[in-house]
Amino acid sequence: MTLWLAIPLALLLLVMLLLLLVLASSIHFHFRLCRLGKDDRIELDVRALYGLVKFHYELPELVFESIEQGIQVKLEKSGIAPVKQDSDKREQIDKEAISEWFSNIRTALKATRGLRKWLVSTLSHVQITKLDWSTDFSLGDAAHTATAAGALWGMKWTMIGWVSRFVRLQHSPRMFVAPVFRDEPCFSTEAVCTGKLSAGYACYAGLQLLRRIAKVEGGLGRWKELLSRVRQ
Repeated sequence: MTLWLAIPLALLLLVMLLLLLVLASSIHFHFRLCRLGKDDRIELDVRALYGLVKFHYELPELVFESIEQGIQVKLEKSGIAPVKQDSDKREQIDKEAISEWFSNIRTALKATRGLRKWLVSTLSHVQITKLDWSTDFSLGDAAHTATAAGALWGMKWTMIGWVSRFVRLQHSPRMFVAPVFRDEPCFSTEAVCTGKLSAGYACYAGLQLLRRIAKVEGGLGRWKELLSRVRQ
């Protein structure tokens, strides 16, 4: 009889231990944006559960076609969650796509009570451990380049000040602006950002979001419809 009681208790303790390990872990992310001449690349890596879950998103191609047609992007996705998956997708970002994004945002706001408040609260628990942003450029004229360098410095620190209102910066950001005095225009920039969010708080935030959605009449149905449209 004691053995039959000990086995389920041991299994219960094991499940509780695994749950505690999951809640004590962190969700890590690494974002990189690079532009060198006409070449663009955007990368996002997400790692959770001590590296057991990994996702890699990459935009290796951004082509501006026209004002009417917008921008064509190629999205590459791979990861282990826990089964490895790889997929490539091409999308067109034009007026219609942007209009649809705004429509989805309005739907989410209507289907969730206090979505902005929830988002601000969740972002306040995001810890940014590294933020580097370097830019080299030339306007083709030395005087104009020097003037623009000062304006770019101000713009960068203004953006960092705005971001710091919502997330936690663990270290001082490293900003670099290097004017290049050439007779022809050139531009290159690289931004790297790494951070993390507690998995325990992510679970809590998810439950809070569900509670806010449930408080709105028809909220769950609207979110289900919204997610189905996004997946298409």
